[in-house]
Amino acid sequence: MLPLLLTFAAPLLAGPGEDFFEAKIRPVLVEKCYSCHNAKLKSPFGGLVLDNAASFRKGGDSGPAFRPGDASGALLLEALRYTSLRIKMPPTGKLPDTVIADFEAWIRMGAPDPRAGAPAAETKKPQMDLSEGRKWWALQPVRKPPVPAVRNLPWVKSPVDAFLLEKLEAKQLSPAAPADKRAFIRRATFDLIGLPPTPAEVAEYLNDTSAKADERLIERLLASPHYGERWARHWLDLVRFAETNGHEFDNDKLDAWRYRDYVIRAFNEDVPYQQMILEHLAGDQLPAKRVSRDGRFYESPLGTGYLWFGEVLNSATDSVKTRTDTVDNQIDVTAKAFLGLTVACARCHDHKFDPIPSADYYALFGIMESTRFSPVSATTTIEDEKRMQDLQSLKENVRKAIATNWNRDNQLTQPVNAFFHTDNPVAPPCTIIGDFRQNSFGNWKADGLAFGTRTT
Repeated sequence: MLPLLLTFAAPLLAGPGEDFFEAKIRPVLVEKCYSCHNAKLKSPFGGLVLDNAASFRKGGDSGPAFRPGDASGALLLEALRYTSLRIKMPPTGKLPDTVIADFEAWIRMGAPDPRAGAPAAETKKPQMDLSEGRKWWALQPVRKPPVPAVRNLPWVKSPVDAFLLEKLEAKQLSPAAPADKRAFIRRATFDLIGLPPTPAEVAEYLNDTSAKADERLIERLLASPHYGERWARHWLDLVRFAETNGHEFDNDKLDAWRYRDYVIRAFNEDVPYQQMILEHLAGDQLPAKRVSRDGRFYESPLGTGYLWFGEVLNSATDSVKTRTDTVDNQIDVTAKAFLGLTVACARCHDHKFDPIPSADYYALFGIMESTRFSPVSATTTIEDEKRMQDLQSLKENVRKAIATNWNRDNQLTQPVNAFFHTDNPVAPPCTIIGDFRQNSFGNWKADGLAFGTRTT
């Protein structure tokens, strides 16, 4: 079910370049530039208009502002950097270096700009009626529609075929002829596992003349470990999976591969989509965590790792803003991946065309902002937890026994091994191998489970 959902969700999302423009470039233009460089002015400063894509690229009296993809010698960057005596923009003061770096990065990626045509005339937008907006068809639960009636019934092998054929017949078109077996196995193999079929696999399928040859082929491909590797790539794109932090130093995100492999296993093990959502949003809080097939670790907490893949700034000068941007990125990814909506627009104002008020955005912001990353062991199993409980119980027994048998001369009235009894399943008879009541421990050092209740 998940690959089908992804197929519908992915086209709804803007490209990464346009997202970058909306998040990093447009707000600066609106705040710092539009007042002097907009199409409504009779004489824009320097003949430069910045409130639409075409005019921005064209430039003003001094020539093109930049060449998309090439930041070298860009007049725009020269003005922003204050390196020219003839032009320094904005005139109210130089922008932060990080903002200038954003403009340079935007130009290098081809200057993507979704603002098509001249800006429309301003009209007062009525306040959105949320109750009506949430009745829109796109926000309704998915319902099973009636299967349409078609003329060429023998061609229909499944309800999906009927929907396709209805549109073809409406245009007076006929379906294409079925693919031959060699084409079918090639298409199915590329589609499901992203690899071509081997000569032996082709020969086996061609020699299978039974009625279930196609079914056996598809089942074999779905059972391949390459199926999860192929389809997990699309989900990893949605959650902006990366193994480094980005920004100038681009440090590694240690153990990021654990989330990647978690997604691959989820596809290969046919984990229900609803379970995937729960594990992403609260995998570490679920009362019953999903255990890996080999029983070595919990799967559920690994799902929350998607919140960690945003860009990490080095030595951020404004830690509050950096934290706010991090949470905004988490909200943006969560909404796009699970809802197919650009909820992050409501960070600055009620959404312009979806029934999402800023109040909803900041309600979600409060949840995300109050969440903190906490490293935990990725290999904790039920057996490990039982050992932890046994160890904790053992320590409690020792602590109580010592308190009871400690005399006023700071000495124990009986040896430590006397505190354990054979009828206690978690406190077997012990032999003293080290006495840590002195200031010097000799060659002993703390390691592993011996001096704590955690595995890390």
